[in-house]
Amino acid sequence: MALELLQSLVWTEYRLAILFTVIIPLGLLAWAVLQKAHAITHLLTIYWRVASLLAITVYLMVAQIPLSFGVGFLALLLIPISLWFWVDLNEEIDDRRGYLKLALTAWRWATTLFCLLAAALQVPYLRCALSTAEMATPTCQAWLEPTYLFWETFHSGARVGRMSFLALLALVIYGLYLLYFLIFRLSKQGRSATGF
Repeated sequence: MALELLQSLVWTEYRLAILFTVIIPLGLLAWAVLQKAHAITHLLTIYWRVASLLAITVYLMVAQIPLSFGVGFLALLLIPISLWFWVDLNEEIDDRRGYLKLALTAWRWATTLFCLLAAALQVPYLRCALSTAEMATPTCQAWLEPTYLFWETFHSGARVGRMSFLALLALVIYGLYLLYFLIFRLSKQGRSATGF
């Protein structure tokens, strides 16, 4: 793939990610809280826990840590799972009527499609996770460009080394929580988000 086309696709993917994984779910969460839609609020809270892996990915990419490519790919796979996995929440949401349910359902399907397409786009570039030498190639660097703009916009005075340490620490904490969930909570409560 030509480098210019790849850069265009990467920037488009990042813009769509901001829309589907940040702006719309924030609006839906505020709407659900105002409507006192507890099942939708619970689902979106779970979503934000899972989607925080994307934020960790951005900081790892700014620090040019090769692992960031694998972490970002994993996040894109976990997000659709988190949106559809919970049987009890799905049943409660299915019982609702109104524009909030319609908006949530449309967003869930759109985000699922976006995440799966974005993950498919990233598959050939998972090799960037193999080494810092591989990461230095122009095609791998194309994936890092939007994160540099993010850094300049929101953290221009911060040291990259300190933020990369915090990102790695956040990744370790996230990984420990995910292991705890998979080993202990999932075996106890199954696909029930409320544990009943």
